[in-house]
Amino acid sequence: MWFKNIQIYRLADEAVSFDRLEEQLSAQTLQSCLGLDAQTKGWMPPGLEETALVYNHGQQTLIAFGIEKKLLPTSVVNQLARERAQEMEVRLGYAPGRKQMKEIKEIVYRELLSRAFAVRQRTHIWIDRVDSWFVVESASVAKADIVVEAFIKSTGIGLRRIRTEMAPVSVMTTWVLNEDAPAIFSIDSDSIFRSREDKNVLVSYIRQFPDPQEITRHVRTGKEVIKLALTWRDRISFFLDENLQLKRLTRLDMENESAESAEEQFDSDFFLMTSELRQLLPELMEALGGMVAE
Repeated sequence: MWFKNIQIYRLADEAVSFDRLEEQLSAQTLQSCLGLDAQTKGWMPPGLEETALVYNHGQQTLIAFGIEKKLLPTSVVNQLARERAQEMEVRLGYAPGRKQMKEIKEIVYRELLSRAFAVRQRTHIWIDRVDSWFVVESASVAKADIVVEAFIKSTGIGLRRIRTEMAPVSVMTTWVLNEDAPAIFSIDSDSIFRSREDKNVLVSYIRQFPDPQEITRHVRTGKEVIKLALTWRDRISFFLDENLQLKRLTRLDMENESAESAEEQFDSDFFLMTSELRQLLPELMEALGGMVAE
């Protein structure tokens, strides 16, 4: 249990109650795709238990949102539709027109959909009921938005995106230009510069520090840092990007203590992760000038 990529939100109301969270989520649990269902969405168990939708460890909560989707590539539908059209042409003596072809594709799609295999994806969400963090484990903003929308709909609990007084791009560019970040952060050897005028102009450094002259030239020609590898307190490395997303979070020099059971290991991992992130997140916000009050 360790989030690799996170989208960060805040609870809009710090005094909100979570007493009915299990009940609220149970009204929209993930169901299997049946018949002509192409996709289903809903809440699912976040941990090892098969029934509980809410996992609590002290004041830290873990929930999970699931999406079940049938695998039906468009190429497969098109191939079978063409075969059906060819059979019709042989039988009737003429090729089906555009309208008929559309109808054939729709029929083929429904036939294949009813027999298609389904796969499930689970997205974990960590809720800090003390410090009001709401963190979605995802590298995709679009996927996180789906989770957030579902959570608000199920619970009525408001959420808001994090904004800081200083833009991450401005801060990261200054850190790299001056070769100086706050003492608790170290700048690592991966970065991406992008032109302000042409968003398609990118300069990437992978496992390589650009020399000071290169950095100065990039900044003078209107480029800024949009993604930067950092290490926090020699304990966690990650990439910070322009949208305040944290990606490729990695624990450093942390050995897992052996647990007697899978449940104890899950408890231990979740406690360790939340303890670390509860320190990292506010210190990162402070380094970016603090959160904007709304």
